[in-house]
Amino acid sequence: MESIIRQLLDFLTIELTVLFTAAMPVIELRGAIPLGLSLGMGPFHATLISLIGSMIPVPFILFTIRPIFNYLKRTKTFRKLVHHLTDKSLNNNGQRIQKYGIWGLIVLVAIPLPGTGVWSGSLAAALLDMRFKWAFPAILVGNIIAAFIVLGVSNSIINIFN
Repeated sequence: MESIIRQLLDFLTIELTVLFTAAMPVIELRGAIPLGLSLGMGPFHATLISLIGSMIPVPFILFTIRPIFNYLKRTKTFRKLVHHLTDKSLNNNGQRIQKYGIWGLIVLVAIPLPGTGVWSGSLAAALLDMRFKWAFPAILVGNIIAAFIVLGVSNSIINIFN
């Protein structure tokens, strides 16, 4: 019985590691899928857990980042940081999203490169006042596309070395 519990805890530890890695900014599922594969998870399982983990922050960002930024703009300590983050997000991503709408947001999230992804897309959507009912599905679709790209590249690299 103790052996079964230990195996279950080891398995859940791997899943939680991948889930929390996917929820982290910058790393997101681009790092979580290869991590899951390297920890022995199956491709579908690693991708599913990574997708779930990377989508966890989205509602929080979409609903809370503007009030948080508005509050921080009033503080002397964080004013410059908030303006920098806002300007960088809107200058790099906002124009594309404003020009192409939901399709621009999908592409921004789908491209697995630095400066793109769920966190950047969510921040840009929130700062551009996109409605949740449009932003969340667009981010989800872009994230699914990114997951398949990352999974394909990861599997190809693994197959080269096996």
